[in-house]
Amino acid sequence: MSENTEHKCECAEAYLDIDRVIQKHKGERGALVQVLHYVQERLGYVPKDIQVRIAETLDVSLSEVYGVITFYSLFRERPRGKFIISSCQGTACYVRGAPEVLARLEKELGIKAGDTTEDGLFTIEIVRCLGACGLAPVMTVNKDTHGRVTEDKIPSILNFYRTQAKSEPRQVAGN
Repeated sequence: MSENTEHKCECAEAYLDIDRVIQKHKGERGALVQVLHYVQERLGYVPKDIQVRIAETLDVSLSEVYGVITFYSLFRERPRGKFIISSCQGTACYVRGAPEVLARLEKELGIKAGDTTEDGLFTIEIVRCLGACGLAPVMTVNKDTHGRVTEDKIPSILNFYRTQAKSEPRQVAGN
């Protein structure tokens, strides 16, 4: 792979593994989804430089690679945070204050839904239903469910996860 890439992986071994998988499927147009899935699993997203490498090696257009990535919700073009905040905006949550909760999340983290904080800790995602309507408004942080959330509870919820992140060892991509 090129040394001049826009993605800076902390784990060179991950890039080597990805390159081996791409090379294994060289010229196989039908292998695109399989290769993208491997990259997604290995890095957590599909960086632009790897998209280019896949297109060149599998002999497909970059727009085809991009089309598959943007069509399937499994694939991501940007890294996600350590803590994925899913803010439910389904009907029950919406009428009970979910828009205000989301606005407070965005304000506290300094990002919009779909983005990740610069420190790599938090990503905000909007979901349509988390299946906990009786606890509306609801949000999840990874696998933790937070019910009857108000905008005033957001700072303490975020601080809980910031404290948790400080006490855990840093993970390297692919581990």
